[in-house]
Order: sequence, then C-alpha cells, then structure tokens
Amino acid sequence: MEPKLFVAMKAFILHNGKVLILRESSNYNDGAHSGKYDLVGGRVKPGQHFKESLLREITEETGLKVDLGRPFFVHEWRPQVKGEQWQIIGTFFECESASPQVILSEDHDHFQWIDPQRYRDYKIIETNFPVFEAYLDKMGEKK
Repeated sequence: MEPKLFVAMKAFILHNGKVLILRESSNYNDGAHSGKYDLVGGRVKPGQHFKESLLREITEETGLKVDLGRPFFVHEWRPQVKGEQWQIIGTFFECESASPQVILSEDHDHFQWIDPQRYRDYKIIETNFPVFEAYLDKMGEKK
C-alpha cells in the first residue's frame, strides 16, 4: 500500500536564543510519539496558503504570536499512524517570539524553551535531529 502523503510546515520558534519544544500528549489523535518532544507545526490544509497554515498551527499549539522568518530546512519522515504509513514533507521556518508565555493545546502536555545546542539532552523525536543540526550549522554553532 502506498503511503499517505502530507505537506507540513514547522516552526523553529526562538525567544532570547532558546527554542521551543512541545511534548506530545497521549490524547493526540494523530500522534505517533507520545511522551516525546517535537517542534511546533503541522499539516497544510488543502486550499490554505502554507504561511497561513503555519501561523494557524503556531496559534493553536502555543497561543504565541511570532514573526515568521525564512525557511531554513526541508526534511521528510515516514511515521506509522493508526496502522497507516504516512510520508510527510516538512519545511522548517525560523520564527521569533517576543513572549515566552505558551498556552498549550490538548495535543501537548508540556513545553520547554531549550538551548538549541543541547537538543540531545531532551526526548526529542529523532527525525528533528537534522533540523537542529541545520540550524546550528547555519548559526555557525555546530559542535
């Protein structure tokens, strides 16, 4: 069976040099990584402009208002969700938040602002490792 194909927009949200990660709740219907941390974002709704989709996801998941920056990385991952094989193509945008005050959706049960260089110290979904590496490389901070 062919995988279901999705396009996703993801936000690498920064505040005072820290990046926001959200822990997936066991209540998340389309979740495949309960208890692990992810970056903000989600699938593009058909007919919706990709930037509009990303800003909608940021508001829904965090309540934050951000300055949407430029994309800096494109990645693909293939999770099993509810017994189906998915293929997700994600574009990652650097974003800036003036506020650290996050209001979580019910799809997430915890958040943290972390030093991007220390991402391996957290239970982050492994498919996000190349995103952190690309960001650190871009910033000239790769270890």
